[in-house]
Amino acid sequence: MKIFIPNSAFLGNIDPFIRSFDISNTSALEITSNPNWVSVHPMVLAMIAALGLNVKPENIRISLESKSGAYAVRMGLYKMLGLSCDVKITEHAPEGRFIPLQQIKNSAELDNFISEMIPILHKDKEQASTIGYIISELGRNVLEHAQAPNGAILCAQRYEKSNTIRIGIADTGIGIKKTISQSHYAPTDLAALRLALWPGITGTTSKAGGTEQNGGAGLFFIKSIAQVNKDFFVIYSGKALYKLLTNKTMTLHADPFDDRHSLSEEMPHWPGTLVGIDISLDQTREYDALLAAIRKTYFSLRKTTTPYKRPRFI
Repeated sequence: MKIFIPNSAFLGNIDPFIRSFDISNTSALEITSNPNWVSVHPMVLAMIAALGLNVKPENIRISLESKSGAYAVRMGLYKMLGLSCDVKITEHAPEGRFIPLQQIKNSAELDNFISEMIPILHKDKEQASTIGYIISELGRNVLEHAQAPNGAILCAQRYEKSNTIRIGIADTGIGIKKTISQSHYAPTDLAALRLALWPGITGTTSKAGGTEQNGGAGLFFIKSIAQVNKDFFVIYSGKALYKLLTNKTMTLHADPFDDRHSLSEEMPHWPGTLVGIDISLDQTREYDALLAAIRKTYFSLRKTTTPYKRPRFI
C-alpha cells in the first residue's frame, strides 16, 4: 500500500487524497509527503494509522520531510505504529490544541478519550457534552458493530483561527455494507451508507426506530450537527464516500441524499469505515435549537412505523 500526504487534505478537498492511495500489496505500507509542508485533517492520520496497524513494523516505510515528520511525531503516528524516528521535535503539552492518535478497544478507553477532549473545547458544559456525545456515538459504532480487531483509531485537533474542532475516526473492520445488510437490503456500499445515515435504521434490527439499546440515529445526529454549524461531514466505507457540503439551510432531512452533498462509488476499497467531522465551537441559536431538537426528535423517531418516512426536524 502507498499513501502520499499532500500539503493540504481537509474534508472539503479530501476526495483527491483518498482516490490517490494505492491499496495493492497489503503486507507493506509506504508513506511519503509533500516536500515542503503538510496540513491535514485528523481523519487522514487516523486512516494512515489504521492501515499501518495491519502491517508489520518492519514492512512500513515512512519518508517525511522535517516539518511533516515533526507533525507526524507530535500526533503520535510513529509511536502507534511501533516505529522509531530521527526527527527532533520540541515537546509541547497537547492540552487545548490536539489529542494525538489513540487506539480505542473498549468503553473505558473511549471514556478516557472523551475526558481528554474537555481542555480542547474551552466551552460551556452543555456544548462539551455534545462533542462528547459525537465521540461516544462514533466510538460505540466501532466497538459494537465493526468487528475490528484493532478497535477504533481516533484523533482530534482544535484550530483557533476558525474556532473549530476537527475529529477523525477509522477502523478496518467489516464495513457498513456488511453491518447494515444483517437487517436491511443494501446491494451496494453507497446504499448501505444511505441507510446508515437515515434515522431509525440500524444493522441490529429490521424494526423501524431501532431498539432500546440502539436507535439508529447516531450518525444522523452527528451529520445534523455539522450541517447546522455549516461544517463538513464525511463517511467512507467500502468503495463509497458521502460528503455533506456546507449549506445555508437549516432544514434537516431524514434522507441524506436530500441534503447538499457529493457522492463517489469509485474510491479505493476501504476495509472498514472512516468518518471525519468539523465542528464549529461558536454558539448559535440554530445550534442550541438543534440540540433541543435532537433530544425531542429521537424519541418521536422511535414511534415511526415506516423507515422511509421523511420527517423534517427544524
